[in-house]
This record gives sequence, C-alpha cells and structure tokens, in this order.
Amino acid sequence: MPEHAVLAEVVRSGFTESVHYGAAVGLGPSGRAEVALGPVDAPVLPRSSGKPLQALACLVAGAALAGPRLAIAAGSHTGEDFHVRLVAELLADYGLGFDALGCPPSWPEDQPAAHALIRQGHGPSRERMNCSGKHAAMLAACVANGWDVPSYLACDHPLQQRVRAVTEELAGEKAAHVAVDGCGTPLFGLSLTGLARTVRALVLAPAGSGPRQVADAMRRHPEYVGGTGHQNTDLMRALPGAVAKGGAEGVFVVALESGHAAAVKVIDGSPRATTVIALAVLRLMGCDVSGAEAFETVEVLGGGVPVGRIVTPLRSPR
Repeated sequence: MPEHAVLAEVVRSGFTESVHYGAAVGLGPSGRAEVALGPVDAPVLPRSSGKPLQALACLVAGAALAGPRLAIAAGSHTGEDFHVRLVAELLADYGLGFDALGCPPSWPEDQPAAHALIRQGHGPSRERMNCSGKHAAMLAACVANGWDVPSYLACDHPLQQRVRAVTEELAGEKAAHVAVDGCGTPLFGLSLTGLARTVRALVLAPAGSGPRQVADAMRRHPEYVGGTGHQNTDLMRALPGAVAKGGAEGVFVVALESGHAAAVKVIDGSPRATTVIALAVLRLMGCDVSGAEAFETVEVLGGGVPVGRIVTPLRSPR
C-alpha cells in the first residue's frame, strides 16, 4: 500500500486512542492541487460520493429529473416517508413500481422512520434503501430510451456505459477499476484527485447545463440528498453554495462556489472524521467555511458526556 497520511486522531481524556490514516486533496479555483496528503493519485472507489455523476448520466440520457427528483437521484436519503413518496411518484410516471428497483431491501437510516415501520409490523424494503432515488432515476432513464429495464445494473448496459462516460469526462481520467457497489450498481474507480475534479466541475458548470442542474438541485433541496439530521444535508445548509456528498468506506467530497474542492479517503473505512478532515483541507487553502464550525469537531463521549474529541493534525505541505 502507498504511504498514507495521518488525517485525524481520536483523543480520549488526553490520550490518543486511535488514528485515521488516508489521503486528502484540495483543488484551488484553477484546478491545481493546493493540498495533497497521502496517495492522492492512487485509485479509490467513490461509493456514494459518485451518485451526483450517476444522476447526471440519467439526466442527460433523458430522464425527467428536476428539483427534488434530481436531488434524490444524487443523494443517499434516510428513508423517511417524504423520500419514499417522491421515489414512488418518479417510478409511477414511468409506469413502474417499487418491485422494479434493483437495490436490496433495507431499513431506513432514519431511526424514527424505522421504529414506526417496526410498530406497524413492516420489515425492510427496497424503497427505504438509501439508494432507491438513484435506482428510480436509472429506471426512468431506461424507460425514456427504450433500454432493457431488468438488466439496468449490468456493467455493459447502455445506461451504465453513460455513467462511465460522464464519470471519466468530469474526472479527466479513465476509470482505474470497475467494481459493484453495495446497492448493486457498477462502480468506477478514480484517483482521489479525479474524484475532486468531478464535484468541482458540477459547481463551476455554466448555468442551465446538466452538471450545474445537478449541483443546483442538491443545494436547493439538501433534505433529499440526505435527510433529517444527515450531515451532508446540514453541512450544505451551513455553507450556502456548497455541494457535499459522502460515501461508504470513508469517502467524502465537497466543493464551494469559489471553485475550491476537497476529497477525502480514510483508509480504514470509517466516516466519522471525513467532514472534519475535508473542512480542514478547505481551511488550508484559505477558504471561508465560517458557519460550519459545528462540523469541525466530533466529540468523544465517556459516560454520556464529552471527554475528548477527534482532531486533525493537518498541516499545509506547501
């Protein structure tokens, strides 16, 4: 493995209990890497940080996506009732139901919603899975083009080839690896720098263009990108104009209207410090992230009260 950088430390009662290693890159308005920590040019799997690219591919393929529908296509929703209603409406407009979804059944990530389902005697379902909005958008694109619906998750399906083309175009590089994501969709590996380029391209795209439509939908409807209490949702509200998207296994991307972008990969796969790290990278580049102070600290609890916190020892390599 390439040498990874220390990105965060977990300090409990004055003792460094754990350390998160990984890579982090910060791109400036020119697109040049102003911060590079760890192997930023090594391939990573974007996981759900690539959902905005999948949503863009569905949009340019002809799916009728706008506003909340485009935001939920680019998001990892928490499975609340309003999310499920929107997924149902999108599918119904294309003559489909929840049974067409190829994502696995899941409990909603929102605990009140999960508890309500348990009280009602319901179990996990595909529509409550955090990726159901993306899958609904993919199905819509298939119907709009007359493409085969049951095989929409196959890597050689026309839709997934569109996703690959969009991903490679915005990243400025070829996919380094092809894998299967947790929800069953093909996943195209990129360097961390390439991943940062993709989210930067969304916010800097001309008004009205496909990439800009995705960015605008996410910023205007952050509750569909995540949900109640979701960190991506709350961070975008705290930083107006920002686009933020986390992914499994310690991946996180964020871009500002200024053209600054940061991408993080924590190599142990933990997401608990990714937002803290990304904001530190933005600060290293001189970005104003005031308003997001609440996301720059993660408390460490002992007996239910704070006894420490997660800190970032990041220093500019310049």
